[in-house]
Amino acid sequence: MTGRGGPTFRAADLDVGALVAAKSGRTTSVCLPARDEATTIGRIVEAIVSELVVAHALVDEVIVVDDRSTDATARVAAAAGARVVAADSVLPELGEGTGKGEALWKSLAVSTGDVVAWCDADITDFDPCFVSGLLGPLLLDPHLGFVKGFYERPVGGVTGEGGRVTELVARPLIALLLPGLDGFSQPLSGEYAGRRDVLERLPFSQGYGVDLGLLADALALLGHDRVAQVDLGVRTHRNRPLGDLGATALAVLHEGLGRAGVEGMAWPATLKRPGVAPRTVGDGVRPALIDVPAHRPHPPVPGVSAG
Repeated sequence: MTGRGGPTFRAADLDVGALVAAKSGRTTSVCLPARDEATTIGRIVEAIVSELVVAHALVDEVIVVDDRSTDATARVAAAAGARVVAADSVLPELGEGTGKGEALWKSLAVSTGDVVAWCDADITDFDPCFVSGLLGPLLLDPHLGFVKGFYERPVGGVTGEGGRVTELVARPLIALLLPGLDGFSQPLSGEYAGRRDVLERLPFSQGYGVDLGLLADALALLGHDRVAQVDLGVRTHRNRPLGDLGATALAVLHEGLGRAGVEGMAWPATLKRPGVAPRTVGDGVRPALIDVPAHRPHPPVPGVSAG
């Protein structure tokens, strides 16, 4: 199915055996940025390794980029079969950085797959079809360059109540200033995938604005007909208290306004709430990896291009 959001797939319709056959010599990487996710990361990695590395040769490497965790995230992930990389060890000559987008960017730099997929590390009901669903469209259709996942996100067993930042910030912002993104069911989802020669041409915001920024930039680079979305089913994760979402919402708002051409915004910006300590948000941007001299680009796959 094709719409304003691009071609749409259902993960449940994709046969893993057919996807393995469609790889045709290409390699795939699954990357998980993680900070203090010891309670969930092990089960996620184990599921990917057992089902998609061992039982089916769909995934060639599983990488966890540990963003300064203070718990056992790195140890648990390694024991489950992931290659664990400390975020601070990747391209250190470019200076320190932190945040979700920083970890995503560094995972792209250290991964080797021709196709790279990302999943969040806090999913409590992880299903391997999240990965096969993201990789599938790119393996089956050489015209596609980027795939965005979407799903049902129940809260307390009630459907339609997840995605508070999406519904209260991102969707109104898109309606007013970024209508080209309005066909995507969940513009802030953390599950997406792309071809390496596409991904290495995209800048990565270091913080929580990265999900929206990557989607907007992929669309600008490729056009709607080369950016797909895939229904991944149901996803449950740790829901943060409402008071913790302000910084995320601020980062998303800044990202969206920037993509819409709004200038003169205060950045870094300080989020103030009565009775709560002020919080400063001011994430930077990492450049496209093809513009980083210290990064050794992965050789392109013959016949596959971002152009």
